[in-house]
This record gives sequence, C-alpha cells and structure tokens, in this order.
Amino acid sequence: MASPSYHETAAPGAAGSLSPVALAAMAFACGGAVANIYYVQPILGVIGDEFSGAATLVSLLPTANQLGFAIGLLLLVPLGDGMSRQGLIFGQLAWLAASLAAAALAPGPGTLFAAMVAVGIGATVAQQIVPLAAELAPPARRGAVVGTVMSGLLSGILLGRVASGALAALAGWRVVFAAGVVLVAVIALLLRVTLPRSAPKPPLAYRHLLASLFALLVDLAPLRRAALAQAGLFGAFSAFWATLALHLAAPPFAMGSAAAGLFGVIGAAGVFAAPLAGRIADRRGPRPVILLGIGLTLLAWLILAAFNHLAGLIAGVVLLDLGVQMALIAHQSVIYALRPEARSRINTVFITVMFAGGTVGSAGGGLAWRLGGWGAVSVLAIVLVAATLFVHLLPEGTRGGSGP
Repeated sequence: MASPSYHETAAPGAAGSLSPVALAAMAFACGGAVANIYYVQPILGVIGDEFSGAATLVSLLPTANQLGFAIGLLLLVPLGDGMSRQGLIFGQLAWLAASLAAAALAPGPGTLFAAMVAVGIGATVAQQIVPLAAELAPPARRGAVVGTVMSGLLSGILLGRVASGALAALAGWRVVFAAGVVLVAVIALLLRVTLPRSAPKPPLAYRHLLASLFALLVDLAPLRRAALAQAGLFGAFSAFWATLALHLAAPPFAMGSAAAGLFGVIGAAGVFAAPLAGRIADRRGPRPVILLGIGLTLLAWLILAAFNHLAGLIAGVVLLDLGVQMALIAHQSVIYALRPEARSRINTVFITVMFAGGTVGSAGGGLAWRLGGWGAVSVLAIVLVAATLFVHLLPEGTRGGSGP
C-alpha cells in the first residue's frame, strides 16, 4: 500500500495502456539512448592516436557529453509536460542519429567535441521515456514499470562502455558512432510500432515550463526530500567510482585501470534490483524500500572502509549498487505520483539535483583522496549516507514544506 503522503490524479486515457511489448521496447530504448554518453569514455586513447595534436580537447570529450546532457535535461525534458512526449521522443531520436553521424564523420577534434555536446543533448530522450512509462502505467504497478524501464537504462550505462571498447578495438572509433546511428534507427522503429498514444495535453508556454521548475521544488516537499536524499546517495556512489582506479593502483592491490572497468560489471546488481525494488514499492510503499536502499549503501561503505582487500571491495560494490539503485526506483515512484501533469518537470528537478550531488561526491572524493587516501574517502561517503538517513527518518512534520 502506498504511503499516504503521496497522491495523484490519473491521466485520462493513460493508465493501464502499456503492453508488455511496449514496456520492453521502452526499456531497450532507454538503455540504447543513455549508452551514447558513455561510448567515448573507453575509446579516448584511440581517438587521441588520430588527433595526437589535441590531447587536451580529446580528454574533454566525456565532459562535452555531460555538458550536452545537462543542457538537454534543463531545456528539453520539461517540454514533455507541454506537448506530446511521443513527438518529443521521435524528434530527439532524429537529433541523436544526426549527432552520432556527425561524430563518425568528424574531420577534427573541434567538430567531434561539438558533436559530443549534441549527442549528450539527444541522449536525454531517455528522460522523456521514463516519465512516459510512468504516465502509461496503472498506478498500482507504476513502481514495477519504472523499475523495468530503469533496468534497461542501467544496462545501457554498463554495456555502452563495454561494446564501445570492443568495437573500437575491432574496427576503429568511428565505427562506434556509426553503429550508434543504426541502433538509434532500430529504437525509433521499435517505438513507432509499439508505443501507445497518451492523452492530449493542454499546451503550455515554454517560458512557463522553465519558470515553474523552481516553484515545483519549493512547493513539493516530497520532491525536495527525494531529490536531496538521492543526491546524498549518488554523491557517496560517485565518490567511490571517482577514486576506485586510484585505490586499485595503490597497495595492496597494485591493479591497472582495466580492473576498475571489471568492477563496473561486478556492480551490475542494480540492473536486477530495479524491477524488484519497484514491485516492493508498489506493494509496501516506497519508504521501506528507500530505507533499505540507504541501509545497504551505508553497509557497503562500512565494509569498504573496514576490509581493505579484494573480497571486501567486491562485496562493497555489489551492496553499493544495490542500495543506490533500490532507493532511486523507490524515490521515482514517489515523485511520479505527485503531479501527473508535471512529471517531466518533476523529473528534470529530481535528476538535476541528483547529478549535482554526484558532482559534489566526485569532487569531494578526489579531494578526500588527496588529503587522506581511501580512509578519508570512506569517511566522506559515510557522512553523506548518514545525513541522508537522518533526513529520511525525520518525522513528516519536521521535514519542511507541504505536500502536493
């Protein structure tokens, strides 16, 4: 049974219209879309070999992807509340295919940098698909539906790096982006065939959509709590991944960067946890799942801090991924139940705050490593998770603001 703190008004003609085939297509589309911002990470060396005179610009290509993603998140995702999400999805897929083609044909590093920004903008189509899935799902199954779509997204994050590295080794880095064009075309065809139509929306002025983002954060206490809590967890998660390669390179491990990549595969537990977390949230409400996710994240960091050996690292990364992803799915089940007419904007606020927390965790993790090594990183992460737990356990009336 859902928590009484959250309520919604169902979108007419939407709930219950999502078939299993359409759900599977949306999960695949989410994964295929988000993978595009991770293609470039493992192939920087290969790109650098071709553009040997522009090492600094090549090193900034992942930043270009993230910059584009931030731009798309802020400027495009809110549009889903003022026009057909299906139309936006197909428009962004066309943009994404064109951007990938430009990357594959880039004559120089400057053109490739611009193409990476454009790819990041187009990849935010994944953040149009998740609210659409929530809109089309029956309220009683929304957590499970969002969890399934998110499992596709998480798979894309994992497999995008792996496929990119393998394909570049076989055929060169340009083929990676050319293959991305083909994948986007397949996604567009699948969605064209399977996606149902959602209920028409009253048109909203673009400036109103953007101006309302801050108002939603101020007005909706559950959104603030969810965003801040997930920001804390994502900060602890990002601190781990920002310093893992440094930790593995130091004694007693003395491992290379390839080992850090393998830990990404080990940490894929969140892919399998996402649908389970959604189903539990549907049956028991999101709060117990959030608490479990915070507890697993805290346990992960206690293990990572106390056991400085390979088994401890493996156990820690599995629990860390499980905890952060379970809390993410449960928090999404909270926010998507707040105001159905504002799901895209709510998603923008939530993801933006979450990624801000991740940025703080990455930067703070790097600083902590320089000041005190892995022990300092562990203390930072435990403090972030403990603060998240404190906020989650506060009585409803003391957490500020009113509900929707």
